[in-house]
This record gives sequence, C-alpha cells and structure tokens, in this order.
Amino acid sequence: MRYLTKWLILLLPAFSVAQTPLQLEAVYEKAREHYPLLQQKKLVQQTAALSIENLTKGMLPQISINGQASYQSEVTAIAISFPGVTINPLSKDQYRLTADISQLIYDGGLNKQQQALQELNAGIEDQKLEVELYKLRERITQVFLGILYIDAQLKQADLLAADIETGMRKVEAQIANGTAFKSGYNALKAERLKTGQRIIELKATRRGLLSVLGLFIQETLADDQVLLQPVLTTLSDTSITRPEITLFQQQQKLIKGQSALIDIRNKPRASAFLQAGYGRPGLNMLKNSFEPFGIGGIRFSWSLGGWYTASKEKKLAGIQQQTVQLQQETFLLQTRTQVTQQEAEISKLKELIASDDEIIALRVSVKQAAAAQLENGVITASDYLREVNAEDQARQQLNTHKIQLIQAQANLRLIAGHS
Repeated sequence: MRYLTKWLILLLPAFSVAQTPLQLEAVYEKAREHYPLLQQKKLVQQTAALSIENLTKGMLPQISINGQASYQSEVTAIAISFPGVTINPLSKDQYRLTADISQLIYDGGLNKQQQALQELNAGIEDQKLEVELYKLRERITQVFLGILYIDAQLKQADLLAADIETGMRKVEAQIANGTAFKSGYNALKAERLKTGQRIIELKATRRGLLSVLGLFIQETLADDQVLLQPVLTTLSDTSITRPEITLFQQQQKLIKGQSALIDIRNKPRASAFLQAGYGRPGLNMLKNSFEPFGIGGIRFSWSLGGWYTASKEKKLAGIQQQTVQLQQETFLLQTRTQVTQQEAEISKLKELIASDDEIIALRVSVKQAAAAQLENGVITASDYLREVNAEDQARQQLNTHKIQLIQAQANLRLIAGHS
C-alpha cells in the first residue's frame, strides 16, 4: 500500500499539467481579455462619465465672492442746502464685498444636448476600439489554422516515413537474398532522412506559431499543445453585421446631434440671481456708512449673432452626413464583393476536395501494387519511391485544400461579421 501511494504521488503532477485542447472561439475570448486595447475601452468610459458629471454640475447654482476697494477723485454731491438739514458728502474711498448666486432656469436644452453629444462621442471611441479588436480575430484565425495545417503535414510526413520504411524492409530482404542492389536501399534511406528533416522543420515552425498564439492569450503553450479543428457550417445568412456598420451609424447620430446643437445655442437663456453684500455706500447712495444690502431678480439674455452662421453650419453638417453615408455604402460594397469571392472560393474548394479523394484512392491502389511489385523484384526501389511520393503529394494537396476550405469559411464569417 505504501508503494502504491508513492506511485500515485509521482503520477499526480503528470495529470495536473495535462494540456486542455484549444478551440478557436476560446482563443478569441482569451485574446480579447488580454489585449491592451480592452483596457483603453475602460478609460474611454471613465472619461465620458467624468465629462458628463461636469456638465451636470453646470445646472447647479453658481456662487461667486467679489470684493472691491476704490478711491474716487470726485463723488456725487448735492449742491442745494436746506435749512436745518446737513447732508454729509460721500467718502471718496469706497468698499464693497458681495456674494452672488445665479441659478440657471432655462438654457434651451443646451446642457442636456451637450451631455448627449458627450455620450455619442464616447460611443464612437468605444466602437472604434471594437473595430480594432475585431481585426484581432483575423490574425488569430491565420495563426490557429496555420498550426492545424502543420499538424496535417506532420501526420502525412509520418505516413510517408512509414511507407518508405516498408520499402526499406522489402529491399533489405532482397539484398539479403541477393536479388537487389544496395543502391536501392540507400535511395530509400536518403528519402527517409529527407522526410525526417521535413518533420524537424515543420515542428520548428509549429513551435514558432504556438509562441505567437501564446502571446495573444498570455499563456505559455507546450510543444504538444492540441488544437481542435473548428467545425464551420455554411452560412445561410450573409448579411453584413460588422462593427464598422455600427460605427458609421453612431457617427451619423453624432452629426445629427451637432446639427441640433446649432439651433439650441441660438435660443434665449434665463436665470435667477441673488446678490448679498456689505459696503460703503450701500444701495442708498446718500448714506455714507457701511451697510448690508441685497438684490434679487431674473436675468434674460438672447444672443442673436449665431443666426448669421447657423444656416452655413447646418449645410456643413449635411455634407458631413453625406460623407459618412458614402463611406458606409463603399464599405458595404467592398464587403459584399469579398463575401461573393469567399462563397465562390468555398464552392471551388469543395469540388477540389471531392476530386482529391478520388485521386488519393487511385494513388493508394497504385502504391500498393508497386509495393507488391517491389517485393517480387518486378520494379526497383526508385520506381516504388516515385509512387509513394505521388501519393504523398496527393495527400498533401488534400490537406492543403481542407485547411483552405476552413480558412475560406472562417473568412466568410469574419467578413460578414457572423463569427
């Protein structure tokens, strides 16, 4: 029992470090979580919240404290004398300390519209980041499928090596029986070594691509990390739902909001005010002493200068809207063109794969016949090797077409925005 426990302890680390197969969608999510631009989205949200909060405080009462001390060369005096009445002249040095409170009553909706524009601006900046994050999917897809393609090539290289080794054993037996030459065996051995070199190159390339994928998801991936081949069905709906469309729509909303702001800026404004103060003289200019005083009321203002440029500003906003609309239409046209090209590519690759299967079936039968002929001494090792390489090329072509099909299907989803 003690030895069993010891063996279990030794085996536990092996189970704990077992690699979980990676799926393409999972890589998308992990890469998004660790991509620096995602942190920038939080900064955009914080900036917008602070700006809107500041605008909101603009509706609070505005308080100011003012003080003044002055000396005048001359003051108002009453030159008429009244019997029994003495009017003291005002002092030439005068003092005033006031507290002013102003409360906006009506601004034509200016503050509310400015808050709305701030939110729209933040939404546009956020959507721009979404566009950049979406582009990340394309780069990840290329790396991910590149690794899958190498995996297929490695499997095929192993099959090729097995076929060559089969031929080597047959030729080795013939040499022992004196029915074959050593040169044939050497030719097969050289090809086996060449296949080994190809496997070394493929594994090195795979390690490099795994390192790139690991950087995207902030993980160290082992050399034997397994990647699951994505299963992508044909899209029944290829309508364009890319994040760029949302960006164009938000830009249109912002321009409309800016156009509305032109009229709002030219509306009248009203505010209530209260002034409390202490000074000499007070509101009674004939009383030459320090007195408290207060004034309250309503202020009304209406600046008409903005009407001179309002029509031109609206025309500029209209031009901006047309520009964004044309940009959206151009993007949609280019995207639909790419969708059509990918659909044609998918159709072509499916036909090629069907043809590849037939070619491989024929090549396998030819190789098997060649193996039997080699064993009977009918053909040479070079003839056998030629048929083995022909089958290998056919299988490589099939692997290439399969990965290209997955790539085309993934590209179609990415282009249309359905990934």
